[in-house]
Amino acid sequence: MFLCAYLLETSVKTLERVLYNTLSDEAKERYYDATIARKEQEFAGIKKTYAKMLGSKPIEDEGEIELDHNYDGIRELDNNLPPWWVYLFYATILFGVVYLTKYHVFDIAPDQAEEYLQEVAIAEKEIEEYKKTAKNLIDVNTVTLLTDASDLKAGQGIFQDNCIACHKADGGGGIGPNLTDRYWILGGGIKNVFNTISEGGRDGKGMVSWKADLSPSEMAQVASYVMTFQGTTPAEPKEPEGEIWEDPDAPKEIEQPAAPETQVDSTAVTFNN
Repeated sequence: MFLCAYLLETSVKTLERVLYNTLSDEAKERYYDATIARKEQEFAGIKKTYAKMLGSKPIEDEGEIELDHNYDGIRELDNNLPPWWVYLFYATILFGVVYLTKYHVFDIAPDQAEEYLQEVAIAEKEIEEYKKTAKNLIDVNTVTLLTDASDLKAGQGIFQDNCIACHKADGGGGIGPNLTDRYWILGGGIKNVFNTISEGGRDGKGMVSWKADLSPSEMAQVASYVMTFQGTTPAEPKEPEGEIWEDPDAPKEIEQPAAPETQVDSTAVTFNN
């Protein structure tokens, strides 16, 4: 749009210059005088009003506003302040009165410290909401188990491309541990699995870190796919490694109190008629 406007204006100016060069000297002089007169008429009313508000005097009448100050021939005139300056000064006074009344007299609005705390609280909520939908901002603290079919399919593809050499396609384990049983070396659950994929396994003999090759969203997808192996039966399962992992966030079963034993009085005698 800007380029089109620039090209249009350039074309008009070029056309005016060409037409001007075709004029006679007398016509050029008339055109020049008309142009000067037109420019003098532009904003004439505004200029006249501004000059009146300014209160300036012509050079021949400056003696009327001359002050009794003379510095080596430099005279000082008692000119009025520019109107824009005066009105801006009045506006600052009005603003100061409103501000003082609102924040210090009636206290009907929060001060700067309170506004800052409110803005920070709003920003923190917005960040939390954004993190829920921004998959590449996932970390070990915010990752959740993905159950959507598209995420699990993506995780399956990542697993097949990078993990089956050590864990086998069915998760039964080879060089790496069995992913189908309840035993985990570095802890189970989506957070621990995500962290193991991101940071790697045990130093010197565990899985390498994948955070340089996979994005956070991809690590969440493959971690969620790994969790689907739990409870399945692989063709050649590897022996368990690590310890049985219990989810600390899982609801615990409430033990029912045992029924009280009924005591029988051996001295009681029952008669049947």
